[in-house]
Amino acid sequence: MSVDLSQFHQVFFEESYEGLDTMESALLNMDISNINDEEINEIFRAAHSIKGGSGTFGFMEIAEFTHVVETLLDLIRSNEFVMEKNHVDLFLKFVDCVRTMIRELENGEECSTTVSDELKIVFTAILEGGDSSGTPPTDESSTESGPSASGWEVYFKPDVDVLRTGNDAVRMFRELAELGEISVEADLSSLPTIDKIESDSCYLAWNITLIGDVSEAQVSEVFEWVVDDSDLTIKPLLAEVAEVAEVAEVAELQEDNVENNSPANSSPDSNTARDVVAKKVAAKKDTKTESVSIRVGTDKIDSLINMVGELVITQSMLNELSKEFTVDSIPKLLEGLTQLNLHTRELQENVMRIRMLPISFAFSRFPRLVHDMSNTLGKKVELILLGEQTELDKTVMERIGDPLVHLVRNSLDHGLEMPDVRAASGKDEMGKITLNAFHQGGNIVIQIIDDGAGLNEELILNKAIERGLVSADENLVAEEIHDLIFLPGFSTAAQVTDISGRGVGMDVVRRNIQELNGTVDVESKAGQGSVFTIRLPLTLAILDGQLIKIGQETFIFPLLSIVESIETKGQTVHRVSGGCDVLRLRDEYVPIIRLWEIFNVEAEHESVEDGLLVIVEGDNMKVAVLVDDLLAQQQVVIKSMQQNYRPVSGVSGATILGDGTVSLILDITGLIKLAGVSKDAYKKIADSDGTVAA
Repeated sequence: MSVDLSQFHQVFFEESYEGLDTMESALLNMDISNINDEEINEIFRAAHSIKGGSGTFGFMEIAEFTHVVETLLDLIRSNEFVMEKNHVDLFLKFVDCVRTMIRELENGEECSTTVSDELKIVFTAILEGGDSSGTPPTDESSTESGPSASGWEVYFKPDVDVLRTGNDAVRMFRELAELGEISVEADLSSLPTIDKIESDSCYLAWNITLIGDVSEAQVSEVFEWVVDDSDLTIKPLLAEVAEVAEVAEVAELQEDNVENNSPANSSPDSNTARDVVAKKVAAKKDTKTESVSIRVGTDKIDSLINMVGELVITQSMLNELSKEFTVDSIPKLLEGLTQLNLHTRELQENVMRIRMLPISFAFSRFPRLVHDMSNTLGKKVELILLGEQTELDKTVMERIGDPLVHLVRNSLDHGLEMPDVRAASGKDEMGKITLNAFHQGGNIVIQIIDDGAGLNEELILNKAIERGLVSADENLVAEEIHDLIFLPGFSTAAQVTDISGRGVGMDVVRRNIQELNGTVDVESKAGQGSVFTIRLPLTLAILDGQLIKIGQETFIFPLLSIVESIETKGQTVHRVSGGCDVLRLRDEYVPIIRLWEIFNVEAEHESVEDGLLVIVEGDNMKVAVLVDDLLAQQQVVIKSMQQNYRPVSGVSGATILGDGTVSLILDITGLIKLAGVSKDAYKKIADSDGTVAA
């Protein structure tokens, strides 16, 4: 009886990724002058497991490649070979190569061995006592640009609002066409029905094949403006390009035959051979692979089983009670319902605990990022990770990764000074970047701290004035100047590099964090460094909400967004120019938003004097929302509007209430924007001295 091993492939892939992460972490933490035997043993065990698993499942390309590396590691751990600094980078290349090979297998693609074959030659040469520099051998027949001499395979899927930022995909294709011969195929899989299409939204993705002697940096530069606002994959064309080139030559020959009136070689099928093969190559794009499983401790599973057992007992009790129900049974019914409510709440909390993972899963990518970038920039950097066991919902963690990368790159590139500059200013040449995570109330707080030069307020302000973002006569406080870096397209970089300079990063960071119902703030002191603080909800699945009533409709405010609620009777309400009402709340003025106007529903109390005001805060602004009544507070299960309907401004999701009706969960930041309250207008209102016109 044969066993289908393919059912175990996903487990192998996930365990291999974990093994590679272990190897990478150990290599980055290794002190080459004093190598710890346990570190080498840990790296060896990971390589051995990957080799054994790949051999078992028939992935011989990986097994043979890993075997050579495993042999060298065995010599190192037995002190028969002395490991040097350049070998660390070589082993990191091995980790990157195997990770790419596994990802290709996971995506159902043929495993490419071009890079692994080159590295295998280097490792073999080291084992045989030859060149140990870690540099792959050169071949006179090959070009200096490696795979770029053949071409590139690009998958480009911009965000839906890319057109609103002034970017144009056609212009990018034009630039690519200047680099070489391109073939473009549109991916229409995300195109909605015509009644749901918005004219300024982009729903397309493209598979692009570029053939020519072009470097990856040249291709990446074309997409610099949107790289942080899109799904972009650039892969070298290797064996497949040879097939395209061969067919292209045939197609050109056939075109010549057509011009020479040779119909025998000009069939419709053959004339499109180039396009067919190009599309075949472009279709093999590298898709993002996300973890489809979570490792859960047995204690969490045991607790869950116990809760289910309690629910079964309670259900049986209620079932027996219903068979001979009398008035005397009401106390027992109420007791049973109380137990049911208690057990349901505990079951819910246990299920949520299963989704919670330590934030070390998100932090684990940064040692390698800092290692590579510091080498590229020529800076000395120490990365400090704190609060790695702080738990966060898996969904939130997967979506916070990219914003964190942007902020760490920003600290490395713009924040930390060069070693000689730091030494001249009396600092340690070794700069420090600290990632810290901790719980605060119902949120998780993540801080990115650097001891660099801090934000240059004068430069930021001058750039903002130059671009017309603020007027020259405005008196901005330090906090407002710091906030300018989050404006779209803002950048103070003197030149564009492969790390930064296009100004397309920080605004995307803030928007992505706001989509998670979070906030990001920055504090900076000249010469001392900067602190970026991100506040996020622990989970996106369940929310503590305040139900509010507008006419016959029920809406939900996130409880964490509510500052206070007040009756409007006896409160001081003013009218400012532009028709906006403001509430004088102690020592500040707060704009008033009429929710019934925004959502076009009938309200019982349209006058400010008759209703209730709920003071909410979003994007560092307070507003007073006029409502008819406050209802209960309760936990609600969030359902995505985008997945079940479409994105709706001012609404972060929906939920089903106990009576079966659907209630919208309001997005405070989006609500403020819908009401037309800009930060500039808010500042003028909040800083008013009370002379606003009544």
